[in-house]
Amino acid sequence: MNTIEIKPVKNVKDLQQFVAFPNILYKGDPHYVPVIVEDGIVTLSSKHNPIIKDCKTAYWMAFRDGKMVGRIAGIINNEFIYKWGKRYARFGWMDFIDDPRVAAKLFETVENWAIQNGMEAINGPLGFTDLDTSGLLIKGFEYKATILGRYNYPYYQKYIEDLGYRKDADWIEYQIDIPDAMPRKLEQIAHYVTQRHNLIPHTFKNINEAFPYVNQIFDIVNQIYGLVYGYVPITKEIGDFYISRYKYLLDPELISIITDRADKVIAFGVAMPSYSDVFIKSKGNMLRLKWLLFKGEHKKTDTVDMYYIGVRPGYIRKGISSVLMYEIGEKIIERGYRYAESNFEYESNFAVRSLWRHFSHRQHKCRRCYQKYFLSSTRSEDSI
Repeated sequence: MNTIEIKPVKNVKDLQQFVAFPNILYKGDPHYVPVIVEDGIVTLSSKHNPIIKDCKTAYWMAFRDGKMVGRIAGIINNEFIYKWGKRYARFGWMDFIDDPRVAAKLFETVENWAIQNGMEAINGPLGFTDLDTSGLLIKGFEYKATILGRYNYPYYQKYIEDLGYRKDADWIEYQIDIPDAMPRKLEQIAHYVTQRHNLIPHTFKNINEAFPYVNQIFDIVNQIYGLVYGYVPITKEIGDFYISRYKYLLDPELISIITDRADKVIAFGVAMPSYSDVFIKSKGNMLRLKWLLFKGEHKKTDTVDMYYIGVRPGYIRKGISSVLMYEIGEKIIERGYRYAESNFEYESNFAVRSLWRHFSHRQHKCRRCYQKYFLSSTRSEDSI
């Protein structure tokens, strides 16, 4: 039986191989959207990503007969431990061929590393923050991925569960049919709420017009997601890093910001054209991607991706989300999109899930975060 060898990532060349592996593993699969290698390196490099300074990280690759057959990352986020009081490590950036021995070897490596660093449990797939890709796809393998919703093969779930991992949380995703016109009831609610609360909806022609509101947006994000599963606060430095990564993809006309009369941000919504097909054509190369964007290839899609929606605490359950949906929806219809992808939302987040009640929709995907406690550790819950 061929030996499986685990090697740590030690240099930039190793990191490039680590990042590019899924593009090789899934080559030719129509549901997979390639990772942009240059962007992946920046995300995992302490030289570029400011959140890594607050983390302990390790990346490993699995080889058999000299050929790479898997990868996994281990993360210990000190901000998470400080905020939640739980000594949990995270695993992420995990891929492997259809061989349970490879999966077992990778997880054995990351688990031993976590135990050696004093952790009581490990969960994932998770990134450094909620702005990274999270969760393992367990439903919806017949649908194409979005650029933030990574695709994985169905066998991942069985191999991970066979290693003792159990469900910790699920994210669900919806596909929404875009109507020819916004529902009359939604329009009426949006107009009523806007007048009642003296709100000002802002739309943009240039992305730079939205940037003065960025700090307020992240302030809202930290407030509303602060108690959400595993959330790690987004500092200004970290927020600026993620914006710099995605600025070239942002479409100003699909961003809606709602303020009061004093220009205080009350709510925001961010959508983007589906870039899945353009990323597929790029084959994971940043220069090729930007050339395709320059040619306007992303304008050929019939799908829009909904990414972030947030309402300032104190205004929740006052109909503000209806104003966001109406403002963004008008632009989506004007552009001629036929479908929207909700991207992932927590199964218990009924406030967000209720946004789709005005439209024909279907829950077509589900992602799962797993957790495993170590036998040598004591569950923090057991001491309560």
